[in-house]
Amino acid sequence: MGARRSWGAGRPLGRRFGWLWAAFAVSTFGTWLAFDAFPLIAVLVLHAGPTRVAVLAAAGLAVGAVVAVPLGPWVEFRSKRPVMVGMDLVRCAALLTVPVAFAFDGLSFVQLLVVAVVVGAADIGFTAASGAYLKSLVPRGDLLAAGARFEATMWTASVVGPPLGGAVIGLFGPVLTVLANAVSFLLSAAGIGAIGGTEKPPVRTGGRGAGSLLDGWRHLLAHAELRPLFFNVILVNALIMASAPPLLILMVDDLGFAPWQYGLAFAVPCLGGLVGSRLAGPLVARFGRRRVLLGAGALRACWSVGLAFTGAGVGGLVLVMAVELALITCCGVFNPVYAAYRLERTAPDRVARTLSAWTVTSKVTTAAATAAWGVLAGFLGPRTAIGLAGVLLLATPLLLPRGDRIVESEPGSESESGSEHVPAPG
Repeated sequence: MGARRSWGAGRPLGRRFGWLWAAFAVSTFGTWLAFDAFPLIAVLVLHAGPTRVAVLAAAGLAVGAVVAVPLGPWVEFRSKRPVMVGMDLVRCAALLTVPVAFAFDGLSFVQLLVVAVVVGAADIGFTAASGAYLKSLVPRGDLLAAGARFEATMWTASVVGPPLGGAVIGLFGPVLTVLANAVSFLLSAAGIGAIGGTEKPPVRTGGRGAGSLLDGWRHLLAHAELRPLFFNVILVNALIMASAPPLLILMVDDLGFAPWQYGLAFAVPCLGGLVGSRLAGPLVARFGRRRVLLGAGALRACWSVGLAFTGAGVGGLVLVMAVELALITCCGVFNPVYAAYRLERTAPDRVARTLSAWTVTSKVTTAAATAAWGVLAGFLGPRTAIGLAGVLLLATPLLLPRGDRIVESEPGSESESGSEHVPAPG
């Protein structure tokens, strides 16, 4: 009971936070319902080969990130709610062009690529605005509780969405899930609009030239606590995501798993994310932020190498589920803790630029790693590529901050900086 009080679990965070959380829930569910919809459309509708599918996955991330570079500074000194609504509407409009073009038999691979870029850029703009808005909406002491709720919602959607989306795809094809995702962004925009209240954007300092996205990178690279965390999170996420396409090829093409089995292998372990996000606050209350951040950060790197030993049949399916369950549970603990810490250690007038710089770097790095691992899988085979990613992940805990650099939270105190990543609506 004391642990509960100390980190705010179950504490009402207000009506305005409730609307933000609801908007996040509906858009996240729509996104997971349409999980892998673009690659499936490319294969099933446009009959694209592996190279074009890899280009779609990598280019959407990389080009979207480059397009989004001006968004962080632009968002920083504007009211965040209108930006969030605008980004939701942009994503909705872009996605709606896919079912419309399909209905008139005009859908092309180039259109999928353009839509992926637009949605990727809008994702970054939304994340920057929502992180800064959350920091102004929720008291500092409740950031971890808010982050845990978003994290739990995300993992719940990841359990329910892909299997349901797979059933919809089996009955109606992948285009309908894209339509559902577009509608979810429209509902998210309505929810954010219902938050109400007034908002004061940060005051611009440093003259008219202030506000470059480079300020976000400078902040991350100069900050003794955030710099190693930045490199660790970027690399871990990139290696995990880069091994996903080779694993799909290994399971579906080489080992003969049915698509529904592949989806099940990743949907069920997402329950671990729900459990981990619920444990994050109590673990911090009992052991301290320093130990939880370092412990969960190290443990999440230990499991992926086991995927290289995936075999056929029930045993292989159980192995994938066990590895993913352990990995996702550790991520469920780590993510809200590092997210709240990042917000705390970033000044309010720098949050949007810092989050944009972080997200742009993450997307570009993931795109590059995905492309590289696609080439590796082609030359060395998917199993070897998966194993290499797993071995490299084992070294990533070396990039975590030293324990003495992690500042323990002090209830009621304000940090000179602040940070975030709370999963943002969308």
